[in-house]
Amino acid sequence: MKKSLFLAVLLFSTNLAFADDKIGVVDLQQLVANSSQVKQLKAEHNKKIAELDKILVNARGEISNEKDPAKVLLIEDKYMKEFNTKKDALERDYNNRLSSIEKNIKAEITKKAQKDGYEFIFAKSVVLYGGKDITSEIIGNIK
Repeated sequence: MKKSLFLAVLLFSTNLAFADDKIGVVDLQQLVANSSQVKQLKAEHNKKIAELDKILVNARGEISNEKDPAKVLLIEDKYMKEFNTKKDALERDYNNRLSSIEKNIKAEITKKAQKDGYEFIFAKSVVLYGGKDITSEIIGNIK
């Protein structure tokens, strides 16, 4: 009985604590999908993936022309090293640039929150009910 009364008081006081706060929600997936920087990054990433595919095609061609098993192993090793080096560099670059874009999006959300006096802004995916959806207002400000 005491536990349920305590829980009810706690829930009621928590609701009162948020009653006067201005709360916003944003659809982060929509912000990312509408970012021109993300679109450009994906296009560049796809081109670089195609270049990686060319490495594999060249390797297959060179390996199919070679009859000596020892030379085949050397060719495989050479192309695997080249492929892995370029793939790792590509992934690092992609992740760094994506992280930078995420920081820009978060900065725009922060600007909006400060400008319009929002106390809290939550990701729409974690809010079941409530809050003003400000996604469309931020989309125009992201690159």
